[in-house]
Amino acid sequence: MKLTGMVITTSLVAALAATPALAEDAHRDRQDIRHDRRDLRQDRRDVRRDTRDIRQDRRDLRQDRRELRRDVRQGDSPGAQAERQEIRSDRQDLRTDRADRRGDVRDVRQDRRDGS
Repeated sequence: MKLTGMVITTSLVAALAATPALAEDAHRDRQDIRHDRRDLRQDRRDVRRDTRDIRQDRRDLRQDRRELRRDVRQGDSPGAQAERQEIRSDRQDLRTDRADRRGDVRDVRQDRRDGS
Protein backbone atom coordinates (compact mmCIF):
# COMPACT_ATOMS: atom_id res chain seq x y z
CA MET A 1 0.00 0.00 0.00
CA LYS A 2 2.81 2.37 0.86
CA LEU A 3 4.44 1.77 -2.52
CA THR A 4 1.19 2.43 -4.39
CA GLY A 5 0.65 5.65 -2.45
CA MET A 6 4.18 6.81 -3.20
CA VAL A 7 3.79 6.04 -6.90
CA ILE A 8 0.51 7.96 -7.10
CA THR A 9 1.93 10.89 -5.14
CA THR A 10 5.06 11.01 -7.30
CA SER A 11 2.95 10.89 -10.46
CA LEU A 12 0.74 13.74 -9.27
CA VAL A 13 3.75 15.88 -8.34
CA ALA A 14 5.35 15.24 -11.74
CA ALA A 15 2.10 16.09 -13.55
CA LEU A 16 1.65 19.31 -11.59
CA ALA A 17 5.27 20.30 -12.19
CA ALA A 18 4.78 19.88 -15.98
CA THR A 19 1.56 21.92 -16.11
CA PRO A 20 3.22 25.40 -15.97
CA ALA A 21 5.61 24.39 -18.74
CA LEU A 22 2.73 23.29 -20.94
CA ALA A 23 0.85 26.53 -20.25
CA GLU A 24 3.95 28.54 -21.12
CA ASP A 25 4.34 26.60 -24.39
CA ALA A 26 0.71 27.23 -25.28
CA HIS A 27 1.14 30.94 -24.54
CA ARG A 28 4.25 31.08 -26.73
CA ASP A 29 2.42 29.26 -29.52
CA ARG A 30 -0.47 31.75 -29.41
CA GLN A 31 2.00 34.63 -29.59
CA ASP A 32 3.70 33.04 -32.60
CA ILE A 33 0.35 32.62 -34.35
CA ARG A 34 -0.59 36.27 -33.73
CA HIS A 35 2.81 37.38 -35.00
CA ASP A 36 2.47 35.23 -38.14
CA ARG A 37 -0.99 36.64 -38.85
CA ARG A 38 0.33 40.18 -38.44
CA ASP A 39 3.17 39.44 -40.86
CA LEU A 40 0.77 37.96 -43.39
CA ARG A 41 -1.57 40.97 -43.20
CA GLN A 42 1.35 43.37 -43.66
CA ASP A 43 2.71 41.42 -46.61
CA ARG A 44 -0.72 41.43 -48.27
CA ARG A 45 -0.95 45.19 -47.74
CA ASP A 46 2.48 45.56 -49.36
CA VAL A 47 1.36 43.53 -52.39
CA ARG A 48 -1.75 45.73 -52.80
CA ARG A 49 0.33 48.89 -52.46
CA ASP A 50 2.87 47.65 -55.02
CA THR A 51 0.07 46.68 -57.43
CA ARG A 52 -1.36 50.19 -57.09
CA ASP A 53 2.10 51.66 -57.79
CA ILE A 54 2.49 49.47 -60.88
CA ARG A 55 -0.86 50.67 -62.24
CA GLN A 56 0.21 54.27 -61.69
CA ASP A 57 3.57 53.64 -63.39
CA ARG A 58 1.75 52.21 -66.42
CA ARG A 59 -0.55 55.25 -66.55
CA ASP A 60 2.50 57.52 -66.39
CA LEU A 61 4.15 55.61 -69.22
CA ARG A 62 1.06 55.89 -71.41
CA GLN A 63 0.86 59.63 -70.74
CA ASP A 64 4.56 60.15 -71.45
CA ARG A 65 4.29 58.21 -74.72
CA ARG A 66 1.33 60.37 -75.79
CA GLU A 67 3.34 63.49 -74.99
CA LEU A 68 6.36 62.11 -76.86
CA ARG A 69 4.23 61.48 -79.98
CA ARG A 70 2.81 64.99 -79.71
CA ASP A 71 6.29 66.55 -79.35
CA VAL A 72 7.61 64.56 -82.33
CA ARG A 73 4.60 65.58 -84.47
CA GLN A 74 5.15 69.24 -83.54
CA GLY A 75 8.90 69.03 -84.17
CA ASP A 76 9.77 69.86 -80.55
CA SER A 77 13.12 68.11 -80.27
CA PRO A 78 13.99 69.27 -76.72
CA GLY A 79 10.50 68.32 -75.54
CA ALA A 80 10.81 64.90 -77.15
CA GLN A 81 14.18 64.36 -75.43
CA ALA A 82 12.66 65.26 -72.08
CA GLU A 83 9.78 62.85 -72.67
CA ARG A 84 12.21 60.07 -73.60
CA GLN A 85 14.02 60.65 -70.32
CA GLU A 86 10.74 60.55 -68.42
CA ILE A 87 9.85 57.28 -70.16
CA ARG A 88 13.20 55.77 -69.12
CA SER A 89 12.60 56.90 -65.55
CA ASP A 90 9.03 55.53 -65.52
CA ARG A 91 10.24 52.19 -66.90
CA GLN A 92 12.80 51.96 -64.11
CA ASP A 93 10.10 52.76 -61.55
CA LEU A 94 7.94 50.02 -63.06
CA ARG A 95 10.78 47.47 -62.89
CA THR A 96 11.48 48.39 -59.27
CA ASP A 97 7.80 48.13 -58.28
CA ARG A 98 7.47 44.76 -60.02
CA ALA A 99 10.52 43.46 -58.17
CA ASP A 100 9.08 44.73 -54.88
CA ARG A 101 5.79 43.00 -55.56
CA ARG A 102 7.55 39.74 -56.45
CA GLY A 103 9.39 39.88 -53.13
CA ASP A 104 6.17 40.62 -51.24
CA VAL A 105 4.32 37.77 -52.96
CA ARG A 106 7.21 35.50 -52.02
CA ASP A 107 6.86 36.68 -48.40
CA VAL A 108 3.12 35.95 -48.43
CA ARG A 109 3.75 32.42 -49.71
CA GLN A 110 6.44 31.87 -47.10
CA ASP A 111 4.19 33.15 -44.31
CA ARG A 112 1.42 30.81 -45.46
CA ARG A 113 3.82 27.86 -45.39
CA ASP A 114 5.08 28.84 -41.95
CA GLY A 115 1.55 29.17 -40.62
CA SER A 116 0.45 25.76 -41.88
